[in-house]
Amino acid sequence: MYAVEVERLTKIYGKGETTVTAIADATLRVKPGELVAILGPSGSGKTTLLTSIGLINEPTHGRVVIDGTTVADEGWLPGLDLKRIRREKLGFIFQAHNLIPFLTAMENVMVALEINNLTRNNAKVRATELLNSLNLGHRLGSYPSVLSGGEAQRVAIARALANRPKVILADEPTAALDTENGKNVMTLLKKLAVENRSAILVVTHDHRMVEGFDRIFHVSDGRITNEK
Repeated sequence: MYAVEVERLTKIYGKGETTVTAIADATLRVKPGELVAILGPSGSGKTTLLTSIGLINEPTHGRVVIDGTTVADEGWLPGLDLKRIRREKLGFIFQAHNLIPFLTAMENVMVALEINNLTRNNAKVRATELLNSLNLGHRLGSYPSVLSGGEAQRVAIARALANRPKVILADEPTAALDTENGKNVMTLLKKLAVENRSAILVVTHDHRMVEGFDRIFHVSDGRITNEK
């Protein structure tokens, strides 16, 4: 079974004569443990593709299946609890770390766990375990304002991994980092894909950051043009 299946996904904004097709007839499949890059310039449609897979942006046409559950077929399927599916099956990493400024590194990770009804004590154990695994054990009680860019993004990765998602979606996760920290984050994502058997999709415009990925899709003018 694939972790992600997308068939002929299309997203159209607007109506009548003012429509814009952001992504057209996109088809891809990603296996558990696979690390996939979606490369393309700004405005090419790659983020629209990612947010449609992430149950944030409703597709106009096409089919989306997440971990065996069909979530969209010519629009969202009626009766689905999309918020619950997002919480339980998906993890998100964004360009900005989006950490809550008045919570410590550990508390930022715990929030994701407590939303899924984990007890506070169990959330603390899981958050500590994750942050230690990302070499942030010395930063458990630190607030985002004192973390470096690379440290803050690693906390965001820990938060994305907190509920053991089947799929991790990363939108320009290295754009705010220098080259060294950016490569470190990508190396970490490769490691996590193998260890956790999570399917990881990374949207980026920087081809230097996708060395060693299992597959690379290119998006141009709303269409997936080729795969390597």
